[in-house]
Amino acid sequence: MVKTGKTAEHKGLSVINSPRRRQLIWNRIWRSRYIYLMILPVVAYFIIFKYVPMWFLRSGFYDYKLLKGFEGSKMVGFKWFERLLTNPDLFRYIKNTLTLNFAALFILFPQPLIFALLLNELRNKKFMKGIQTISYLPHFVSTVVLVSMITTLCSPSIGTIARFVKLMGGTPVNYLSEPRYFVMINVISGFWQSVGWDAVIYISTLAGIDQVLYEAAKIDGANRFQQVLHVSLPGLANTFVLLLIMQVGQLLNVNFEKVYLLQNTLNLSVSEMLPTFTYKTGMESHNYGYATAAGLFNSVISLILVVIANMVSRKVNEISLF
Repeated sequence: MVKTGKTAEHKGLSVINSPRRRQLIWNRIWRSRYIYLMILPVVAYFIIFKYVPMWFLRSGFYDYKLLKGFEGSKMVGFKWFERLLTNPDLFRYIKNTLTLNFAALFILFPQPLIFALLLNELRNKKFMKGIQTISYLPHFVSTVVLVSMITTLCSPSIGTIARFVKLMGGTPVNYLSEPRYFVMINVISGFWQSVGWDAVIYISTLAGIDQVLYEAAKIDGANRFQQVLHVSLPGLANTFVLLLIMQVGQLLNVNFEKVYLLQNTLNLSVSEMLPTFTYKTGMESHNYGYATAAGLFNSVISLILVVIANMVSRKVNEISLF
């Protein structure tokens, strides 16, 4: 019996590794060569910027010196991790990170879904496309330009908000220097820049819903709101949950560039996050080992959040990434 099993296994391997089989695989690849060429830049991007840098994660266990490399740098074990975990400001960084990103998650994340549903209810297609185009154009505004616009808008001397406050008889303040306004400024600017672009995937999903379902709902006497509730929302459920799981994985990294550029000494108590602390430690203080340890700590927490969100989604809705 054992010989028979081994013989069958060898036959299967011989079929897979046979010249004819290999030729068929290469012929299939050649016929689809343009598709493979299209995905080649994406594969190259992930290899160069995602997988190759993993080799340097070991610098978190070294007193890494850039010019000396790993061979000339002293191995310090868990020294940087111990310093990070005993840092008295660590919990403040985590709190600020979660505050900013949970505000974006709970307030901003559902907005593209709502916006897509509203657009889908418009019957004038030209008007709908015009609104859609206008709404996603801010996405292409660079973060630096966006921060410049926010700084000018919130300026206590020349800003539009300051002029409006003066017109109403009030006294304008420098909103970027007031910690209590920092989260609100991030949420409002994030809404303006991202809601239209993020709604594109929901609009595409809505376009793929079978129109027969809407016709059947009309025959059953469903009004417009009931059609949205019983046809559109269930059709968007899978997309919404999958995007939510991925968004949870980015809770500790989202909005880094904007937060970093909006920071000043007066709002640092609420704007210093784990990603900004990691960047300053590595790029400004040149302590690459400590920065790597902080970044790895950040990544581990993100991975745990993704796994938890995926498990909860699988239990509740039977929808998951893995």
